[in-house]
Amino acid sequence: MRPCEHSGCALAGEYRAPMDRQRLNQYRWFCLEHIREFNRAWDYYKGMGPAEIEGHLRQDAGWQRPTWPLGRLGGQNPFAQEWTKDPLGLLHATRLHGARRRAPQPGAPEAPPGELRAALDLLELPWPLDAAALRARYKDLAKRYHPDANGGDRAAEEKLKDINRAYSLLRRRVPSAARAAAGGAD
Repeated sequence: MRPCEHSGCALAGEYRAPMDRQRLNQYRWFCLEHIREFNRAWDYYKGMGPAEIEGHLRQDAGWQRPTWPLGRLGGQNPFAQEWTKDPLGLLHATRLHGARRRAPQPGAPEAPPGELRAALDLLELPWPLDAAALRARYKDLAKRYHPDANGGDRAAEEKLKDINRAYSLLRRRVPSAARAAAGGAD
């Protein structure tokens, strides 16, 4: 058994405490009474300025590891043709393997932009979008989920907020020709 490192204590040091902020993996050993005393007095940020504290908090958000914006790791694409063996040509046509995007087939329905899919699903609208259909669907859903029509139900209020955000996003993306044909601005 280790003795308690507090001066004059003869009890066993069963509980560990870090040496200091720079040596968190090196420990001192205390008995229960003295570890409690140590914990009450411990302040990791003692002596640091606001900028240093902010820097430590930012590092803690990523567990003290370097981070990069999504999609910018700076390394080689592990699926690039020169890095993968594909003797049967199975990966050749995939987007991950360096193939170019294919042109849409004539007569095939146009796919909605990725950032609009969730809004279209929420409002249950098809793509391409028609301004009149968008406005009619919004009015129908706004009447259905308005808090006054639902006795102040919080779930209906949250649903209406989502509907408003989706409508606002889609309204900006409706083609101007369709908007003019539908009667101008909302």
